[in-house]
Amino acid sequence: MPELLASHTTLRLGGPARSWVRGRTEDELVAAVREADEQQDPVLLVAGGSNLVVADEGFDGKVVEIATSGVVADVEEDAGPMCGGALVTVSAGEDWDAFVERAVASGWVGVEALSGIPGSVGATPIQNVGAYGQEVAQTIARVRVWDRVLKGVRTFAGVDCVFGYRTSRFKKDPGRHVVLDVTFQLRPGSLGEPVAYAELARTLGVEPGTRAPLAEVREAVLGLRRGKGMVLDAADHDTWSAGSFFTNPVLPADQPLPDGAPRWEQPGAQGRVKTSAAWLIEHSGFHKGYGNDRVSLSTKHTLALTNRGSATTSDLLDLAREVRDGVEARTGVRLVNEPVLVGVEL
Repeated sequence: MPELLASHTTLRLGGPARSWVRGRTEDELVAAVREADEQQDPVLLVAGGSNLVVADEGFDGKVVEIATSGVVADVEEDAGPMCGGALVTVSAGEDWDAFVERAVASGWVGVEALSGIPGSVGATPIQNVGAYGQEVAQTIARVRVWDRVLKGVRTFAGVDCVFGYRTSRFKKDPGRHVVLDVTFQLRPGSLGEPVAYAELARTLGVEPGTRAPLAEVREAVLGLRRGKGMVLDAADHDTWSAGSFFTNPVLPADQPLPDGAPRWEQPGAQGRVKTSAAWLIEHSGFHKGYGNDRVSLSTKHTLALTNRGSATTSDLLDLAREVRDGVEARTGVRLVNEPVLVGVEL
């Protein structure tokens, strides 16, 4: 029986794959991709499945599951607060939140505010995953990949990954690079990085820009994410989602916005401001829980589109189009989807 993508995505949507290969080792992973490329067979890479919206018809090609594992830490035993700390190389198939949990327990600083994010480590540099004031771009030292065009292994230093808001060189050239492992440079310490997100600072009871114990930051972030249905829970349909479905728009500074819409200046992007997709959605008439008994906005957080248990991908996309088009008609801002669309268009 064909493998269903619905069994491997956090939305629990998606039809069958024509073929399926599980890459448990780096050699198996590269061989599976290379063989498919030589046979000119379409390839879909799947790991945590937290950022995929797959067609009801499935995928007419080879799905390669990234199931590699391994965490290797090069730690300076006597590292002081000004030293390099730990260089930690993590296989692409490792669970992201399990790695964050290990980092916090080990006193490795720099990813604590990224707790609770579903998916694999290998996916994080592609999207430049971020939340609560942190991004992986701040700690990634290098990314090692299989280049499907050059047919060889390449290593990119963090600065060469061309990270931006929810983007990177890997996302801008989709499908070319298969992430094999990611190396993070994490400083030693018991206190997290300065808290850069006001909501998190309030939850911790500290002023923005100050530090808090690593474990407390992790627990606070997990609590905030659970309150928004952003920590996976099979019993909670608000978590049957792909996380935030729309990115926060980054716009020209002179673009009109509705009164009261948040505006954040973008360092390094002169003349650009970021606004809140959630605010635009809510102020365009789409409230928490908007939808029907098959698919709806989360009852906790308007950025998430959720499968209420019997949805199809077609149902989800119909709601996404309604929200996107409604926001554009009301505010003049066209929202852009964050998840990767496979076999469908928005």
